[in-house]
Amino acid sequence: MTFSERLYEKVKPIWEKNHNHPFVQKMGKGTLDKDKFRYFMIQDYLYLIEYAKLFAIGAVKATDVKTMGEFAKMLDTTLNTEMALHRQYAKKFNISEEELEQAKPAAVTVSYTHYMLAVGQNGGLAELVASLLPCMWSYAEIGKSLQQIPGASEHEFYGEWISMYADDEFQELAQWTINLLDQLAEEKPEHELRHLEEMFLTTTRFEYMFWDMAYHEEVWPV
Repeated sequence: MTFSERLYEKVKPIWEKNHNHPFVQKMGKGTLDKDKFRYFMIQDYLYLIEYAKLFAIGAVKATDVKTMGEFAKMLDTTLNTEMALHRQYAKKFNISEEELEQAKPAAVTVSYTHYMLAVGQNGGLAELVASLLPCMWSYAEIGKSLQQIPGASEHEFYGEWISMYADDEFQELAQWTINLLDQLAEEKPEHELRHLEEMFLTTTRFEYMFWDMAYHEEVWPV
């Protein structure tokens, strides 16, 4: 069993809750309230700004030029392609670029991104990859799953999101990151593997919290 397979088995109950969350399921059926998705788009944009920094840290912590290049490519794609598409897509929900730039992150967004950045800055490359992978891996799985629903990828409002993450290029990116973690985990002692497992589990939980936050349009408690 590879380390990624071990992780998948460990977090499977939470993983399934992510996939079965009402936000995700209603998006696939086209019945999600547009205001909820609008809220999600704004928070996800703020999330991506911080998430992109992890790729920059990954390029610094990589020990070979090829891996450095892959992280640099992911940073460029996130900042200059994915976020541009995000801004363009946001217009469907009457979200202006000004609104995106002036928006403030909700409590879950802050907690989730700050956790990953702390792990990325304080740990090694394996820790960084273990913390950022659940988002990428689960989005690839969710996109692929929702694409199987007849008409989902053609939906006026949610089809573009589904197609983006079901796309072969994103699937390959997720698989590359999974493979990288498996390589980094090779020959590590069990106590270090458990440490990586805990980080992967934490950000998998944060993924659920992010969907739930968007569904309930949560802000700060006070």
